[in-house]
Amino acid sequence: MINLEKGQKVAYTGPTKFRVGLGWDVTNNGQDFDLDVCAFIMDGMNKLISDNHLVFYNNKTAPNESLVHSGDNLTGNGEGDDESINVDLLKLEPTVQKIMFIVSIHDAVNRRQNFGQVRNAYIRVFNPDTNVEELKFDLTEDYSVATGIKVAAFYLKDGLWKFEAIGQAEKKVLGDYVTEHQR
Repeated sequence: MINLEKGQKVAYTGPTKFRVGLGWDVTNNGQDFDLDVCAFIMDGMNKLISDNHLVFYNNKTAPNESLVHSGDNLTGNGEGDDESINVDLLKLEPTVQKIMFIVSIHDAVNRRQNFGQVRNAYIRVFNPDTNVEELKFDLTEDYSVATGIKVAAFYLKDGLWKFEAIGQAEKKVLGDYVTEHQR
């Protein structure tokens, strides 16, 4: 397994079918935190191929079932991954050049929540059949004012899949990211 640091890029040599899991804990402020992981399936211009290529709690399955979301965890309670997305690289259309994973806090502004109140957050890539982790990126940086994070991306370069640990925190919600990457 490779533990990644922010900004690090590595060649992805794992299986073509894998799961991307995201986990987190929150400080106890009396409110539940609803973090949402979503995947943007994009072309070479960093734009969503179509609305169906945004995989999240309201659109759980991408075309050809290339990506399938586990469903919305509204609280983050419990051990292990809180939300996950199954990926099958062989089912992606030839126009796909990047899969970017973004995490945002649902209703963050109204709830007055930010990632500074989130602890032990991580994203990991693993084989769901064996539970062997291929890659892991701990989101331990202080994101005290952020409501959204571009966490990581798989992207094609010279015909090979690469993985980048992005960790770019912003004051954005899911809709902002959709607007940024929509055609």
